[in-house]
Amino acid sequence: MSRHALIGGGTGFIGKGLSKHLIKNGYDITVISRMPGLNRITWLDVERNGIPNGITSVVNLAGQNVLDPSRRWTDGFKQNVWTSRVNTSAALVKAISAAPQVKAFVNISGVSHYKPDNKRIYTENDTVQGFDFMSKLCLEWEKAATLPPEITHCRGIKIRTGVVIARTGGMIQNIWLPFQLGLGGPLGNGKQFLPWIHLHDLCRLIQHSIETDKIDGVLNAVAPEMVTNSEFSKAFASALRRPCLFPVPEFVVQAIFGKDRSALLLTGAKIKPERTWESGFSYQYPSAKEACLEVVQKR
Repeated sequence: MSRHALIGGGTGFIGKGLSKHLIKNGYDITVISRMPGLNRITWLDVERNGIPNGITSVVNLAGQNVLDPSRRWTDGFKQNVWTSRVNTSAALVKAISAAPQVKAFVNISGVSHYKPDNKRIYTENDTVQGFDFMSKLCLEWEKAATLPPEITHCRGIKIRTGVVIARTGGMIQNIWLPFQLGLGGPLGNGKQFLPWIHLHDLCRLIQHSIETDKIDGVLNAVAPEMVTNSEFSKAFASALRRPCLFPVPEFVVQAIFGKDRSALLLTGAKIKPERTWESGFSYQYPSAKEACLEVVQKR
């Protein structure tokens, strides 16, 4: 049976990694992007023409990069962050309703609606809540990505991912130079927990979700090892054989990113991938040490 995945946001950091991974594992790939091209369609194409024939699974990774330090946290940018996630998710749900050949819809969101609490460990079965901008966004994001009961031909999977670790982008790309120069360190006091996952494991989990018929609902895409920002920073510095001596003060982080965005970096919850484990998924990079060593060795 042919396997053809449609990837919203397929030109981004995670999308490029997922495309390569799925192609390597025998999938045909079509990407939804703002610009047309080879093996690409636009969001306007989806709105006008629906999902192309032959597509068997849909993955949505679309969303404005929240932690882009070149963009000020203005009302306009906040609106782009919000609508780029909520509107694309809703558009794909609408298109899937008229595409009976689609058997799995995987929507990637975040873990910001797990309220930081050092005494509590969250699983997928815990109730999530809106308490700040990012948590409220995650709630609306997942609401928009929920398949209505009348769609019975397709499973809906909501993957809540922590910080994605890879040499090709994301957090590692941003911290590489200061750590390489021996000037790296934790953010703030470093005591906040940092839910994270290696990009390769996230891609494997998405494929696992597409191919495993029993999976639906929420999966936490976080590594089983729970570490603080300080512990992760030390693991990365050690992999680079550099010191970890220079913490970035909280006020500096807030000055660069603003209050709403800095919460992503200065706070974090303890999150367990319970349903992910129960689904039969196994991690290739379960610890920060293993993930950081892979990143550094491949750089």
